[in-house]
Amino acid sequence: MYEEKILVLDFGSQYTQLIARRVREQRVYSEIFPFNAPINKIREFRPKGIILSGGPSSVHDPEAPIPDKGIFDLGIPVLGICYGMQVMTFMLGGAVQRAVRREYGRAEIIVDDTEDIFKGINNGSVVWMSHADRIERRPEGFNLIAHTVNSPCAAMADRSRHFYALQFHPEVVHTERGTEILKNFLFNVCRCKPVWEMSSFIEWAVRDIKDKTGKGNVICALSGGVDSSVVAVLVHKAVGDRLTCIFVDNGLLRKGEREKVIETFEKNFRINLIVVDAEERFLSKLKGITNPEEKRKIIGNEFIAVFEEEAYRISDVEYLAQGTLYPDVIESVSFKGPSATIKSHHNVGGLPEIMKLKLIEPLRELFKDEVREAGKELGLPDEICWRQPFPGPGLAIRCLGEITERRLNILREADAIVLEEIKAAGLYRNIWQSFAVLIPLKTVGVMGDERTYDYTMAIRAVNSVDGMTADWVKLPHDLLGRISNRIINEVDGVNRVVYDISSKPPSTIEWE
Repeated sequence: MYEEKILVLDFGSQYTQLIARRVREQRVYSEIFPFNAPINKIREFRPKGIILSGGPSSVHDPEAPIPDKGIFDLGIPVLGICYGMQVMTFMLGGAVQRAVRREYGRAEIIVDDTEDIFKGINNGSVVWMSHADRIERRPEGFNLIAHTVNSPCAAMADRSRHFYALQFHPEVVHTERGTEILKNFLFNVCRCKPVWEMSSFIEWAVRDIKDKTGKGNVICALSGGVDSSVVAVLVHKAVGDRLTCIFVDNGLLRKGEREKVIETFEKNFRINLIVVDAEERFLSKLKGITNPEEKRKIIGNEFIAVFEEEAYRISDVEYLAQGTLYPDVIESVSFKGPSATIKSHHNVGGLPEIMKLKLIEPLRELFKDEVREAGKELGLPDEICWRQPFPGPGLAIRCLGEITERRLNILREADAIVLEEIKAAGLYRNIWQSFAVLIPLKTVGVMGDERTYDYTMAIRAVNSVDGMTADWVKLPHDLLGRISNRIINEVDGVNRVVYDISSKPPSTIEWE
């Protein structure tokens, strides 16, 4: 599909996905394979270069991840990062030993050779280290090209074979000139051309969907989030009226969600849309349930049941379109390397097994930021393209305790105020997630000289890259004041507002 591409071999680093994203930011396509990918599969991929990721292991561990040595015989450039540098050294005859002093965090690099990979990089640039092993002896043919106070060999190169290795992480934001170093590898060493563009991806995806579906009918579960929205518009562009989208209103949606979906997809994009009013059905199933995991299972199972019923009413359906993204694929497939099996994702598997439909996943090669870019290219409004992640179980896991219509309405009104004020402050796009949480706790208050005994509402705002870790956002005090004042004055049933200042870990982003 793409001629200009880079392969990233995953050795378990928390930054592996970030490496692939940084490459794509330079308009060069990249994919992640497990460290032990067979050499014939790597040959078939035909990369213009290979990047060996970092990882938590030591090459001296009994079960250290070691790639096929054939990667060094392909005649293409290889860049080792952190553990990738150590495994390259180990496999090519050098020596790796435990460092006397482990090096984590900030360091200043001294460049000994400003050719190719360090072109334009000055001495004293800050880099990010994270290693306990060090290079004791370089493999034959490698020259020292950079060092730090604690790392005599912070970077090395064998230019005759186009092999390069860095002890630090150029992919993280803490490395000041990391993007330039990666660009130098891509363009000065691998001779890649920056041709990975969203417009060309969309053209390819449309052709691929047409080829796969033929004249078959397609259904898509539409939530109003960016992933399913982009899938819907992309598939519609390919198959037209042969696509039917199903939107399930489970009564657990944010304020105005149903109306926005109808306006955008039925009226603006002219997509066949079935809106299922299933609020009563879901709330009756959730009556009396307070355990978070039970809530999730009930909502998931009921969604499948409702979706399945509606799908069978559509004649001759052969295909199901899903918004699976590349991180979902990486996280859900166990052979993707040491970092891979983090969780099983709701988009990878599930419905197709039950419904016996052929699966279409046009976004499975894209990262979230690329999906947003695709949405803009397809003409979706900014409100959808930049929408913050919203959990599948909806407000059910933000309404702690029993789910009732009244408690959901209280939460829905407060949540709308949180979003309105954060958008008005110009902060919405800079925050990963921001929302309200109804706590099943009543406290005493005073309103209009009268004693009240009402609910407490929590506000949650976090920043994250991928949802795996997150830090709480230090919202301006005046903004928090406005949110609190509006919720207490405008939402009947709330007399106290608190702000959640816990990070993930040890907490989770959602409260349930």
